[in-house]
Amino acid sequence: MTGGQSDAGDAPAAEPPVVVKVGGAKAVDPAGAVGDVAHLAANGREVVVVHGGSTVVDETLERLGIEPEYVESASGVTGRFTDAETMEAFSMAMAGKLNTELTAEFRSAGVDAVGLSGVDGGLLSGPRKSAVRVVEDGKRKIRRGDHSGTIESVNADLLTGLLADGYTPVVSPPMAGDEGDGEVTPVNADADRAAAAVAGALGADLVLLTDVSGVYADPDDPETRIDAAATPDGLAAVEDAAEGFMGKKVMAATEALDGGAGRVVIADANVRDPVVAALGGEGTVIERSALGGDADDSEAAETKAGETA
Repeated sequence: MTGGQSDAGDAPAAEPPVVVKVGGAKAVDPAGAVGDVAHLAANGREVVVVHGGSTVVDETLERLGIEPEYVESASGVTGRFTDAETMEAFSMAMAGKLNTELTAEFRSAGVDAVGLSGVDGGLLSGPRKSAVRVVEDGKRKIRRGDHSGTIESVNADLLTGLLADGYTPVVSPPMAGDEGDGEVTPVNADADRAAAAVAGALGADLVLLTDVSGVYADPDDPETRIDAAATPDGLAAVEDAAEGFMGKKVMAATEALDGGAGRVVIADANVRDPVVAALGGEGTVIERSALGGDADDSEAAETKAGETA
């Protein structure tokens, strides 16, 4: 049972789960999110936390004497190029260090947290992309040796089982990359899109916490924040306004809604009670209706609540 459905006849539907994406940049303080998740869990709300860790990954690479490398895709999105050496450092930093430390923070706050990487139980999986198309000096090229992937399935049963038993999953990349011959390789996956996949699979509300209060029509002016997008035109305005790192978050938001999430809020991690504030509408709120068509059909979320996101 997902997406707020109820077995109790005419009883009110339960609140949907919440997926909280905690950013990995130094400017994003997780303390407020930890307190809010503890509050929500104590009051019976099911919460899944997904975290990034770009800053710590870069710091780990630098300590190992490896230069972090970012490339621009053909669509203009900038992302990390993850060769075998970088992938080793990525796994050390994300699943080894950050996930363990964040899980400990939640447990210290009274949350019965369980740390998971996307590889555990095939939680996040999809085909490995060993070659990527990039743009260098204005020319399109193919770079080989990459360890990245796009999430195509979510083991929702693993998450719902943990939630039903009172646990709060704390999830991080890497994901399980399918090599095509039955072998599985840990590979890099974008944490925002991982959170979107999880939210879609659970029919959850998604809160994407970052270091600004939402999507700004003028990226340099917080007073121009777009508070809501409930129509296709509203979503188009948000997409047009999103620049740089915000473009990935808006992409993740649309993927979450298309996958079955109820709504997405892009909000500030550094305010008081950031998750509770976001659920109350403080941030840029993108509704399912923004996708147009039959996006409001509640059955869409139900069909996504199994394996696929």
